[in-house]
Amino acid sequence: MESISIPFNRPMCFGKEREYAEAVLASGHYAGDGPFTKRCHSWLEQLLGSHRVLLTTSCTHALEMSAMLLNVAPGDEVILPSFTFVSTANAFVLRGAKPVFVDIRPDTLNMDERGLERSITNRTKAIVPVHYGGVGCEMDAIAACARAHGLPIVEDNAHGLFGTYKGRPLGSLGAMATLSFHESKNIVCGEGGALAINDPALAERAEVLREKGTNRSRFFRGQVDKYSWIDIGSSFLPSDILAAILLAQLENAEFVQERRKRVWKTYFAGLADWSASHGVRLPCVPEDREPAWHLFYLLMPSLEARQAFLAHLRAAGILATFHYLPLHLSDMGRTFGGQPGDCPITEDICDRLARLPLFPGLQDAEVERVLERVLSFQP
Repeated sequence: MESISIPFNRPMCFGKEREYAEAVLASGHYAGDGPFTKRCHSWLEQLLGSHRVLLTTSCTHALEMSAMLLNVAPGDEVILPSFTFVSTANAFVLRGAKPVFVDIRPDTLNMDERGLERSITNRTKAIVPVHYGGVGCEMDAIAACARAHGLPIVEDNAHGLFGTYKGRPLGSLGAMATLSFHESKNIVCGEGGALAINDPALAERAEVLREKGTNRSRFFRGQVDKYSWIDIGSSFLPSDILAAILLAQLENAEFVQERRKRVWKTYFAGLADWSASHGVRLPCVPEDREPAWHLFYLLMPSLEARQAFLAHLRAAGILATFHYLPLHLSDMGRTFGGQPGDCPITEDICDRLARLPLFPGLQDAEVERVLERVLSFQP
């Protein structure tokens, strides 16, 4: 087997990451909520139009904050897709809630809004759509259902920064949204995330929860003469060193997005005829949505074809991979009642999905090598 010459992902520096990180080291303020953190907050607030954005140490922690802000408690239920990363469920399970898994649409692979109504009970606390691959969910229908039942929406927007739904930014469509800056995402700082707060009523308490349950932020703004423990909370603040790296990435977001878009579209155009003649499906992006160009997947005809396809690429030194396994069929998911057949689209898709390398440093010659190898595969 050849060594990997084209990785699935390669995090990159594009601008002033090192310069900004060194500025933090020279300043002596390494902890959270320093000057670079505040600049990231402003940048993201302007992009999303959110009332407040707060950096966190991960998207997982942003999700946990959202559960705390909604006072999720034992006996509550939270509706989310089975086709997602485990953090989407864990954040609410940690507060004692039961995850209620719904299936996905066969086209966009997003939460199937048609299954929401029958999943809502008098114990439902929130709806958590996931914008898979950075393609927006059917948010009008999801929002209408949520309003009808008085339920908040928490967007898991780990994939969706810079994507839009009917002209509105993904991450601006729920009461809250969570973002990821993990090294596998479009904009990275190694490990990091953010909570976008679109409901102003949640903003002040979010600061408290993020500051270990204290009103320390109000103290530093001179709004109180001392700070103390006033609520539950934890340490969700990332170091200003991470924020410095993140700001440098955000400042180069246009380049990153244009490059990712170019690779995505090259794959799509180059594989259109091959996929149609071999029973392979390419990503679906509805006309009223602009994707975040986060990932490019193929839906192979079968699990056997998917496994053979991944091996075919790996033999040429190209690392492609599968994605989520159904949460409702995991060991933990079964403890909440998950059974085979509960989410048939999810169960089918998870066996057949393969993701191609996609990152801004992927060179044109490497994209062509990936295409040549894919086109030589016979499912």
